[in-house]
Parts: sequence; structure tokens; C-alpha cells
Amino acid sequence: MSSKAVKSLRLVWRISLLNIRSSMEYRTEFLLNIAIGAIWQMSVIVFATVLLARFTGMGGWESSDVLLIPAIRMLAHGLFVLLLGRMHFIGRQVQEGLIDIYLLRPMPVHRQVQLAYFPTNAIGDLTVAAGLMAGALSRSTLDWSAGRVSYLIAAVIGGMLLEAALFTVVASACLRFPAADYWGRWLEELLGTFGSYPLNVLPKAVGGFLTFALPLAFVAYFPAAVLTGHDTSVPYWLAASSPLLGLVAYLGARWLWRWGLGHYSGVNG
Repeated sequence: MSSKAVKSLRLVWRISLLNIRSSMEYRTEFLLNIAIGAIWQMSVIVFATVLLARFTGMGGWESSDVLLIPAIRMLAHGLFVLLLGRMHFIGRQVQEGLIDIYLLRPMPVHRQVQLAYFPTNAIGDLTVAAGLMAGALSRSTLDWSAGRVSYLIAAVIGGMLLEAALFTVVASACLRFPAADYWGRWLEELLGTFGSYPLNVLPKAVGGFLTFALPLAFVAYFPAAVLTGHDTSVPYWLAASSPLLGLVAYLGARWLWRWGLGHYSGVNG
């Protein structure tokens, strides 16, 4: 690793620590934000509880297998919120003229956006997600070999990158059209509504849309299907390549972000 990269990592670490300390200055607010992050995800826990208590499965999946879908999605989402989630607020930052200020500084704009504050709610998100993942793994009857565990880890990272890619695309659009910020809210609603279920319980048109038009199926559904050996609506190699797709999508989204910044004309157009 080059000395420049090491210096950049040290700077990121120092700024992150300062953001954490700043957040902890107001302890009550800090704890409330963690609680809000956890409460926001409790609907998934309620879904899991009802699924385990009332049903033996869903869409041909056993309940223990179904639990892997929301577990992967929530863990990927929690990591996204912690590491890359500040892209949510690009539309607001464009309207407030903050992007113009970022462009005057030597640090890359994307890095400045991610270091703007510490997302305290991510702690609550990750706590609930880790609990759900632990519950899903404890109920699973699968043989968790080294290969399967490695794929699960890759799937969570790939899901995080794919979610980050989708919101980075929205953020890139916000550089030109700040009102595109509403697309991010719509995207978040779709993830929360459809991201925790087997797609084969939905109408084929909806499943096709969430696979090929807006690839939410690659965040958790296809990885869970590969891990549990369930059939998918796409070729097996495509479903199995979900983690790689997340990486490719994120790299493409970052290119689009750089292109958008190159054509950014300022808050006043």
C-alpha cells in the first residue's frame, strides 16, 4: 500500500473518530438514535416471529430458509448505512450548496460526503440485523462448510455494494436534478417492502421488474436461494454471481458519480 493511501486511511480514521465523539457529546440523543435505528427494523423481526410461529414456510421455502433472506438483506443494509449511506442526502446537500464547498477542498467529494457525520442509527440497524442472522443460522439445517460461510460473507458484502450502487445512481441524478432525492425514498420503500420475501410468492411481472429493471433480487433473494439450493427464475450462474454483480454495479455507479460531478453546474445552475 502506498504512503498516500496510508495517509488517506489515517485521515479517514481520525475524522471518523471525531464524528463519533461529536455524536456522543449528547448522550441521550446518541442513545435515542441507536434506538430509532433498531425500532425502524423491528417490523422485520415481527415478520420473522409470525413466520416461525404460524407457518411452516413460504413459496416452497421452509421457514428457516426464508429467514436467511431478511437476515442477509438487513445485515447488508446495516453495513451500507454505516459505511456508505450518506449518499441518501445528496439532494439536500445540493440544495444547500454544500457540494459547491466540497469541490473547493482537496479531498474527493465522495469521501467528504461519507465523512460528513457518523450515522448513529446504523448501530441499531446492525444490532437487529446481527440478531436476526444469528437466529437464522441457529435454525438452519444446512451444513455450514467453509465454502458456504465464505459465500454468505461475500453475499452480505455484495448486497451492501449493490444497495450502495443503487443509491449512488440516485445521488448522481440529484447532482443534476435535486428533486430526484424522492427516488431514493421510493427505492428505500421498495427494499423494505419486497426485500425480505421469496420472489416466487409475488406476481411474475413484479418479480421480473425486481430482477431485471431494478435488481433488488440480487441483494438477498438470489444469494439465499443459492445457499439453500432453491430454484430461481434466472440461470444458476447468474444467481450465484450476485456478490460479483454488486461489486460491478458499485464500480459502475461510482463512474457515473464522477461523470455527474464533472458536469455539475452548481446550486444555481
